[in-house]
Amino acid sequence: MDTHNKPPKLMDRVKAAMRVKRYSPRTEKTYCYWIRLFIRFHGVRHPASMGASEVRVFLEHLAVERHVAAATQNQALNALVFLYRHILE
Repeated sequence: MDTHNKPPKLMDRVKAAMRVKRYSPRTEKTYCYWIRLFIRFHGVRHPASMGASEVRVFLEHLAVERHVAAATQNQALNALVFLYRHILE
C-alpha cells in the first residue's frame, strides 16, 4: 500500500505546525493531550465537523465534571484555539 499519497494525520499536522512556530516540547505535548481528549470526549469525531458549541460543552465538562482549575481550562481552550486557527483554519 502506498502511504506517500495520504495527507498527514491531524496530530502530525498539529505537531509539525507547533515545531515551525517553535513551541516548546512541553507545550506540544500538552496541546496534543487536550486535542486528543476533546476528540475522544465527542466520540472520536473529527474536529473539522465540530465547532464552537462542541468546544463550549467540552470546557463546561472540564469545569463542572472534572473540577479543573481555571488555568487548566484556559490551557485546554488555548490548545483548541491553536487547532482551529492554525490547522483547520
